Amino acid sequence: MTPRHIAVVGSGALARALAHSLAALAPSGPAARSDVPVTITLLARDGGAVAGLARICRARAAVSGNRVSFTAEPLADEVETLRRLRPDVLVCCASAQSPYERVTAPSAWTRLIAEAGFGVTLPLQATLAVRLARAVARVSPGTRFVNGAFPDVVNPLLAALDLPVLCGIGNVSTLAACLRAGLNLAAADRLAMLGHHVHLAAPTDPADEVMAWSNGSPVTGVTALLAADRALPRRELNAVAGHAAARLLLDLVSGTEIHTNLPGPMGLPGGYPVRISAGTIALDLPAGITRIAAVDWNLRVGRRDGVQVVDGRIEYPPAAAAAIADHLPHIADGWTPSALDQVTEELTALRGRLRLAPPAPAPARLA
Repeated sequence: MTPRHIAVVGSGALARALAHSLAALAPSGPAARSDVPVTITLLARDGGAVAGLARICRARAAVSGNRVSFTAEPLADEVETLRRLRPDVLVCCASAQSPYERVTAPSAWTRLIAEAGFGVTLPLQATLAVRLARAVARVSPGTRFVNGAFPDVVNPLLAALDLPVLCGIGNVSTLAACLRAGLNLAAADRLAMLGHHVHLAAPTDPADEVMAWSNGSPVTGVTALLAADRALPRRELNAVAGHAAARLLLDLVSGTEIHTNLPGPMGLPGGYPVRISAGTIALDLPAGITRIAAVDWNLRVGRRDGVQVVDGRIEYPPAAAAAIADHLPHIADGWTPSALDQVTEELTALRGRLRLAPPAPAPARLA
């Protein structure tokens, strides 16, 4: 029996939630084999952090009775690590910008994010994912790359760079898990959802709310059904994201046919219902919803994040562009993926300066 191998990059909240759930869950579905071992390699710059996490996960797997083994090592060189490990699946659960900074260390930098939208951090969200995707393309093309760093927009950027990405985790899959619970759906029931990272918070316009279908029928009252979940601390929702991702990854390496909802499948913007069979992913849209309509919908509602990747170009809606123009006017009109390294360098320098300034109230801007 050939062991299945999943490599997880990161040691933060999402990586920890994912690793904990990988230890507790078992492969499911008719194609799954509980007697086939699964190896999880935890990778991070901080080797000590993932070593401790691996130890905890080994204990959790022992309690669960699962044939899941955990190893850990520092990640010093993405190319050499991927050349040596060649995992079945590689998952990015880290980025250069924490989503919790606005709470843990408010500053003029987090004020800019609040004013422009989370999308202003796109280059920082993409830095590690791009390096990992490049390593996969170069030395381990058989590895399926799954990105958990702002996949609704980072995955389209990867696609624009002609880099491999199967799908993302979190966001729409987190919302789908919450909605399944709210609707009290059985495991065999199908839930299809169109939803974007921006929907982790309720939209101001009800017309921009998540679209969902249960067993082919539209779901009404989505805002009310998700209200209590959206009110939870973001770290609690991160635990749901990690659990849903673990279910996806175990089923993916076991060859189980998967019907689920994922962000950034095949590098598309936003989140969609998908079907994965024999490692191939395809949209699984409800009757009457075309691929073009689903993509256009995600682009429209996703404008609230303050960034889009459209026709191979990174663009900012007016409010975000105005906020960025106060600091980096030459990128406010947009930029091409080939400029990613330069934009990342400039944004990193700007972040360093703004972190030293207090978070004065942000001026109101029109969307």
